[in-house]
Amino acid sequence: MQYPTIESTVGNTPLVQLKRISAGSNTLLAKLEGNNPAGSVKDRPALSMLTHAEARGEISPGDTLIEATSGNTGIALAMAAAIRGYRMKLIMPANASSERKQAMAAYGAELIEVSREEGMEGARDLAEQMIARGEGRPLNQFANHDNPLAHYETTGPELWRQTGGEITHFISSMGTTGTIMGTSRYLKAQNPAVQIIGLQPEDGASIPGIRRWPEAYRPSIFEQSRVDRVVDIGQQEAEEHMRRLAREEGIFAGVSSGGALAGALRLAETLDNAVIVFIVCDRGDRYLSTGLYAPEQS
Repeated sequence: MQYPTIESTVGNTPLVQLKRISAGSNTLLAKLEGNNPAGSVKDRPALSMLTHAEARGEISPGDTLIEATSGNTGIALAMAAAIRGYRMKLIMPANASSERKQAMAAYGAELIEVSREEGMEGARDLAEQMIARGEGRPLNQFANHDNPLAHYETTGPELWRQTGGEITHFISSMGTTGTIMGTSRYLKAQNPAVQIIGLQPEDGASIPGIRRWPEAYRPSIFEQSRVDRVVDIGQQEAEEHMRRLAREEGIFAGVSSGGALAGALRLAETLDNAVIVFIVCDRGDRYLSTGLYAPEQS
């Protein structure tokens, strides 16, 4: 008998309709990426980057891999490296939640931190320096086309199938932009009228998983033509809607997912009878130490 492996559980995540949060005449659907084995949408590109690089002969089990990450990609890569037999060095800002750091370490990854002030830009710079010194092989999610390819091959087809081709709007937070790039490419190929909405943080907002990149650091996989509209999301708005997802829908998720809900509701105010899908990027348990879900004080 052929039994499934942990790799085979990546993808095919549920798409569920919100019941208590109203979007008027519109249908509001959440894609639950926290159901992936390492808990986020990044499981898809992590496995894709490793398996495609292996197939091209660029890496082989036993190699050391290096990647800059703010959290979810690092956890997913640490899992994928454990599955396939790689050493993983992850560079990340020191202000990432303790749950994220512990999850990476649990999978056997080595963590290297840069300061909060250096942020993801500093993490990316250090990763490049380490690779130049020959300390490991790069994956570079920001320029690696196997990142959006994962979503072209899996997320897009799943959404088309799960909605019976009725999806009219797709909303995704933008970090590396792999999710929105690959999903947009697939959905637009099925129906060019599907609208693709990307989310970025307002100036001054710090929302894990959503970035407003300086021009010099903009991911090279990003193609502006694949996004119909970009919406700015505020810090408080994202956090409030994150808590709404848990308390009103039973969906325990992170801050970027709250931002996606906020963007979806804002969009729904301008539409009638639309089928709006938004990505719930990860699970809320990796944010508990931040206090975002702490009981309200009376």
